[in-house]
Amino acid sequence: MALTTPATRPANPRFSSGPCAKPPVWTLDKLADAPLGRSHRAAVGKAKLKASIDQTRDILGVPEDYRIGIVPASDTGAVEMAMWSLLGARPCTMVAWESFGAGWVSDVVKQLKLDATVLTADYGQIVDMGTVDYDTDVVFTWNGTTSGVRMPHGDMIPSDRAGLTICDATSAAFAQDLPWDKLDVTTFSWQKVMGGEAAHGMLILSPRAVARLESYTPAWPLPKIFRMTKGGKLIEGIFGGETINTPSMLAVEDYLVALDWGKSIGGLPALMARADANAQAIFDFCAARDWIANLAEDPATRSNTSVCLKFTDPRISDGAGFAKAVAKRLEAEGIALDIGAYRDAPAGLRIWCGATVETADIEAMLPWLDWAFETEIAAQSAAA
Repeated sequence: MALTTPATRPANPRFSSGPCAKPPVWTLDKLADAPLGRSHRAAVGKAKLKASIDQTRDILGVPEDYRIGIVPASDTGAVEMAMWSLLGARPCTMVAWESFGAGWVSDVVKQLKLDATVLTADYGQIVDMGTVDYDTDVVFTWNGTTSGVRMPHGDMIPSDRAGLTICDATSAAFAQDLPWDKLDVTTFSWQKVMGGEAAHGMLILSPRAVARLESYTPAWPLPKIFRMTKGGKLIEGIFGGETINTPSMLAVEDYLVALDWGKSIGGLPALMARADANAQAIFDFCAARDWIANLAEDPATRSNTSVCLKFTDPRISDGAGFAKAVAKRLEAEGIALDIGAYRDAPAGLRIWCGATVETADIEAMLPWLDWAFETEIAAQSAAA
């Protein structure tokens, strides 16, 4: 006989890790001020782009002497721009503990063909960042979106480093406290913590990164969309709203709506608190059960955005099949959408807990996770 389904349902079942849930106040009519059909080079377009940069700086607390640019191809485009433009001037160290970090390693080793030092850790673990040589250029993710493992802090990064730190912070920005003095290049996309639309990336450069750009020319050719200098000088317009390629003004307006919402609730501290509360609800759920656990082994490195879970019940014979079946049941009921683990990650679930998600929706979803687990266990037993 089927188990009784819980009485309460999430108001919003969107727990995808990207694109993520829109801000709670979002409605389509909030985009009515988008300058559609206008050039992004017109005064109105440049003003919108500049406002996006200025509000990003304000909420994240980015130092005034750091440049912030809107770049093509989401976080991936921003990371690739940084690596292709900056690496090769000195030895580099590539650090990875999940699939996207592993992708950056592959690009540097196989495409740029640099003789990099490569440091890796398995899913659920993290590289000891205190052992890294920061006199090399270091590329790493702050929060592993596909593993749910994050940097606990930046204390291990020396202030007097000779190399640059290039940080993919796409699922950390707006939900975790990023130490700007320890980061020379920081990248993220609008589609994560702020729930913006996809395809646009943010590239934040420290003065040290700018100095490298103006003093070093890579040995390889750079595509137009990667070029940030002209005549040995930074193209300042890129970091003032004059984008390299044509942005979607509808997506820009959407990002501005999210930024306005973030500021209205109290800025970065409030955004971080919302993500913390969402993640803690799942942590408490797992602590009270013996069949599910956080993929991140050390509580200090558990993500508060991309929370990755694994099933630990010994009765489960096919971990991947079981996890997919649970996720499918929850989606079929309209309870939780897109929560399967990333394709390259260990079998399990990945529940987005970023700031645009309501804690009440997490709390309403979790009893259904109990239900889906027990229902699938019963189905597995009946089939045996």
